[in-house]
Amino acid sequence: MKTNSIIEQFQDVLGDGGVSINIKSTEHYRTGWRSGGGDAIAVLFPKTLMEYWEALSICVAEKCIIIMQAANTGLTEGSTPNGSDYDRPVVVINTLAMNDIVLINNGKQAISFPGATLHNLEKKLEPVGRAPHSVIGSSCLGASIVGGIANNSGGALVKRGPAYTELSLYARVDNSGKLALVNHLGIELGDTPEDIIANLSSGNFAKDKIQTDKKASASDYEEIVRNTSADTPSRFNADPSRLFEASGCAGKIAIFAVVVDTFEVPQEEQTFYIGTNDPAVLTQIRRDMLSQLSQLPEVGEYLHRDMFNIAEKYGKDTCLCIHHLGTAALPKLFAAKGRIDAFLRRSTVFPNHLTDKAMQLAGGLFPRFLPNSLTQFRNQYEHHLILKMSNQGIEEAKRYLGNLFATEKREGAFIICNKEEASKAFLLRFAAAGAAMRYQTLNEDNVGEVLALDIALRRNDESWLESLPEHISRHIDKALYYGHFFCHVFHQDYVLKKGADAKQVKADMLALLDNRGAKYPAEHNVGHLYDAEATLQRFYQELDPTNTFNPGIGKMVKHARNCACCG
Repeated sequence: MKTNSIIEQFQDVLGDGGVSINIKSTEHYRTGWRSGGGDAIAVLFPKTLMEYWEALSICVAEKCIIIMQAANTGLTEGSTPNGSDYDRPVVVINTLAMNDIVLINNGKQAISFPGATLHNLEKKLEPVGRAPHSVIGSSCLGASIVGGIANNSGGALVKRGPAYTELSLYARVDNSGKLALVNHLGIELGDTPEDIIANLSSGNFAKDKIQTDKKASASDYEEIVRNTSADTPSRFNADPSRLFEASGCAGKIAIFAVVVDTFEVPQEEQTFYIGTNDPAVLTQIRRDMLSQLSQLPEVGEYLHRDMFNIAEKYGKDTCLCIHHLGTAALPKLFAAKGRIDAFLRRSTVFPNHLTDKAMQLAGGLFPRFLPNSLTQFRNQYEHHLILKMSNQGIEEAKRYLGNLFATEKREGAFIICNKEEASKAFLLRFAAAGAAMRYQTLNEDNVGEVLALDIALRRNDESWLESLPEHISRHIDKALYYGHFFCHVFHQDYVLKKGADAKQVKADMLALLDNRGAKYPAEHNVGHLYDAEATLQRFYQELDPTNTFNPGIGKMVKHARNCACCG
């Protein structure tokens, strides 16, 4: 009866179409992108910021747990419920319908509502010659701008660092158990929550200037990443210097809007493809380019040969989709696949992973996707670096790479990519992110689980290529390495052997990373897969003293904390 009363209140505010309670229809929103999931009494779909505020008010009044969710593209189970052992009713609030973007300061900044995506921002900025924080990867999957801020997400763009802002409008539950709306957007919007929301929603505010000295991006990152002698990582999720209200909040508050910087699009870009069998060559390239060149690379993406091979075969359909349909189609395709998978899982008639098998089969019907130049490099070299330079940095890179490989002292080679080579090299790198999962899915009878880690190495660590001890390596079928090389952030996907104890392998792996001085996760919030460090725990508790939002992340407690309202 209590649950029915709560649902009726939601329906009064959002209408029947804004409230989903059927177990089957909510499964997609209660299940993580790669893993995880749990129970919820309802999934809410507010269409306006005022509906959002009113739904939050009901949740807080009825002492419900609130799980914030946008595109649900997270990889650490941080945007879905986790199991069924909560002490209060769980409500998921999906924000994707609130997707307005307002350009301000002549397009140099943008105000993003909670459901606006990086892809939509990229399209909105094209006419003014600007670009968002991330332009491939998360943007192709339909990830939200606010989600990137909340998770301190990184990206492939060397100069821009993690997603970060100090300008936000958000709701939180204070120490007395009351819902409060905090306006730190740097924009005068009124005094009451109703006035603030109404003025923001209607655009009733000055758009030419924000009166504040606070940051809307990690504007100091270039200096940080250039310091190759530092004994700490350049960026990682729990970096205390990047934890500020909405930034790094991991859903411990309800974000209504953020201000983010946009970036000038380079006048000219050139991609270089580098191959070598000596990891020390890439070490030198990274150190020299970061410390000596006047222009930082735009992008510097690493691929190991094994990852190249897996991505070429098991990511081919993804590459083909983007190549032929464009990035605009990909979020819809992934969302449709998720819904179809949820439907098929409810039936015993269909075989497991039918959509993955069908997509893999379809990809195989097409001719080879990659140009000969790239596959020849794959055959010849173990280590690959996709380097994109811009403007005057192009000539700098040509001279540098030409001198580096001019003698036999440095083993390897590079090509100056034409348009096709550049496009397909980056598509291959993008497809790598899901290729390990596809490989495991289609070979589940012969291999075990996938252990996916994203790690940040120390900036002065020259031993970036991992060497696993025998007590770990004997449990691994494939170790697949790729990542953001100049930032020293690596994605390491391990497909385990059949029967391997995934929890023990992960524990051993993390102990090894701790000994190396690495930080993890580097690009995703801790979710329910990692322990939150002490600094991060304090940050979460300060934002959410009653443990109303996303309880249990960072492997912290799920129960309500003492406050004036609950004793």
